[in-house]
Amino acid sequence: VSSSSSSGLGADAGLEIRTRSVEQTLVPLVSQITTLINHKDKPKRSDKTLQAIQRVGQAVNLAVGRFVTVGEAIANENHELKEEMSVACIEARRAGETIAQLTDVASLDHPESDSHITIFTDKTGVVKAARLLLSSVTKVLVLADRIVIKQIITSRNKVLATMEQLEKVSSFQEFVQIFSQFGNEMVEFAHLTGDRQNDLKDEKKKARMAASRAVLEKCTMMLLTASKTCLRHPDCESARINKDGVFHRMRLALEQVIEIVTDSRPNGENEMAPISIYSGIKEFKNKVEGLRENLYFLSKENLSTMLEVILEHTEDFTDSAYTSHEHREHILELSKQAKMELEQLVSVWMQAQNQKTKDLMEDLEVAILKTCQCMNELKREVHSAATSLAADLLKYHTDHMVLKALKITGVEGNLEAVAEYTCKLSEQKEQLVEMCRLLRHVSGTEPLEITCIHAEDTFQVTGPQIISAAETLALHPSSKIAKENLEVFCEAWESQLSDMSLLLREINDVFEGRRGEKRVYLSLPRPGKHNANLKALKPVKLDTEEQAKIAKLGLELHLLTSDVDSETEKWEDQENEIVQHGQGMSSMAYSMYLFTRGEGLLKTTQDLFHQAEIFATEGTKLASALHALSDQVHDDDKPLLLLEAEKLISMCKQLQITAKASAQGKSATFTKVDACILKTRNVMTLLCQLLPLCCKLLRKNKVGNGCLKPAPPWKEDRIRTGTNARTPERRVDTFGIKSLENHVTNMTFLESK
Repeated sequence: VSSSSSSGLGADAGLEIRTRSVEQTLVPLVSQITTLINHKDKPKRSDKTLQAIQRVGQAVNLAVGRFVTVGEAIANENHELKEEMSVACIEARRAGETIAQLTDVASLDHPESDSHITIFTDKTGVVKAARLLLSSVTKVLVLADRIVIKQIITSRNKVLATMEQLEKVSSFQEFVQIFSQFGNEMVEFAHLTGDRQNDLKDEKKKARMAASRAVLEKCTMMLLTASKTCLRHPDCESARINKDGVFHRMRLALEQVIEIVTDSRPNGENEMAPISIYSGIKEFKNKVEGLRENLYFLSKENLSTMLEVILEHTEDFTDSAYTSHEHREHILELSKQAKMELEQLVSVWMQAQNQKTKDLMEDLEVAILKTCQCMNELKREVHSAATSLAADLLKYHTDHMVLKALKITGVEGNLEAVAEYTCKLSEQKEQLVEMCRLLRHVSGTEPLEITCIHAEDTFQVTGPQIISAAETLALHPSSKIAKENLEVFCEAWESQLSDMSLLLREINDVFEGRRGEKRVYLSLPRPGKHNANLKALKPVKLDTEEQAKIAKLGLELHLLTSDVDSETEKWEDQENEIVQHGQGMSSMAYSMYLFTRGEGLLKTTQDLFHQAEIFATEGTKLASALHALSDQVHDDDKPLLLLEAEKLISMCKQLQITAKASAQGKSATFTKVDACILKTRNVMTLLCQLLPLCCKLLRKNKVGNGCLKPAPPWKEDRIRTGTNARTPERRVDTFGIKSLENHVTNMTFLESK
């Protein structure tokens, strides 16, 4: 919707769009209307243009008509929203009809002079109608989305009610019956929240949702064994403590899911996420570098306070018993140096405010560079301290010796030995919790920060639960269910340790400008490896102004890489040639996005141009794979696949030509950068359409090993699948947003001339 602002087509400001499905449903409508608005001022109006405008107007009206029909059906099934939905549908229908009337120009010889009011004679009328249409369609979509939220809340309430019954049961038979019902309800809740997680636009909320769902997944098995142990040993205090801990944690996780879905906090609290050193340094550097553009936009007190907060957080490292002496000394030295550099910067800055001479501005530039360099070194030092500690701890604890000892001594009924090993586990827990706290400071992104916080909570909670389960087994050494219960909690601990290894790798990849689990396809220029004429080109970076100009295009590229990643993750056969080429292209496109931000491994424009060439080559290889696939599909599917392959080849050739073209001078180089990013974005847009098409054809023709994963209900990275139609309760969801999407996206776009 934001893309419509340049045409004055903003949707209702009170309607915040929080999900991708709503946003993506609006995109084609915005494109159609923007096309109409942009055509109204063109001096030449051929018959072809008039006919095209009329076709678009009619297409918009027809699509809105179908869209409204679905909206009205949803309103009839949900009486609490009926009035609001009906009003929005009436507004949308009226606006669609107005646009059709204003674009009814193909049969008119002189649309400007005729008494008939058209898009050419009533420019404000079409803008008003377009604004009303976007606003009313957005309302319909947001109201339909509210139904999905209601479904999640209803599902949560069912789960809570059944949990209360499970807590009170006193017989195995009753427990088995109720747990069976609970399992079905949890599966339904898993599907609904999994779909919602993948639909959320906010990456931070998505990470919080993933963390909560991971807790619920693991706790479901814990709840089963802990409850059975409690029923088997009703007078055992440690068994009761163990069970109560599981129920409490599940309730907290369920509550957090609802907070995320409804975007609310209990008692109207604001969520106050702790500030990490990484994000603090990033913000501080942005402010310091901003002095180049404006000497007066902040006060020296603000800058000093920001540095104080960062240095306070470094005390988490210097005060930690697990930080090495060498790291502690370096962090203290760099903290002292940072204060001195800031003092020097403030001194020159204050002088420059009074007298803006060339010498002073040069001194200011030096002070800015030295301050930022010092902060970079501090960031590197705390990163090294946190990640080296994590690597050492994870390596040390991979043998799980303490857990093994607890299992053995528990079965032996050796209470004294169990007490000794529970003390060791508590020490291990403190080490791992401290590791998570330090990693959070250097995690680099908000989603990874949230993953660190989740890991810290998991160790904090699971440690005592293992201890209570071990004590129960030691008191009842012949109890099979007590032994099974301890196994389940130990597995959760081991699983979290395994997850920490992956998290550590992701944190390192972000720090180095790479992506988590991605293969590296960078193929950067190396001395002696490429054309000699590259040496004659002076490698340059984008300056701040250029980065700002290209930021929107870069962001679009970033979003497309996420979409491609989502599509490739759906494939069961990750070794499929199409998937591998798609992943490679996504990884390279992400590197190009990082370049637009002045980050990552592509340091100069020449690096970017070379990367664009490699990206285009990878695209050509993908086109070859599509040709190979076309030989294996039915004849009626072949033309579409070949057509898409030819499109891809053409786009990749254009990108290669652009990347290889010479560009002399700053302005020409930036134009070339802009063109390379734009053409890469276009290829990625096509790739987003190709991957699901290939998957569909593979499934239809049963080629190879199949493509879609069976998607277990609690997989954290689960992609939206066709599970919506499984039960009658979910019919509204299927009938709602998805149906509305189809009616809008089926419009035929008017090509720009």
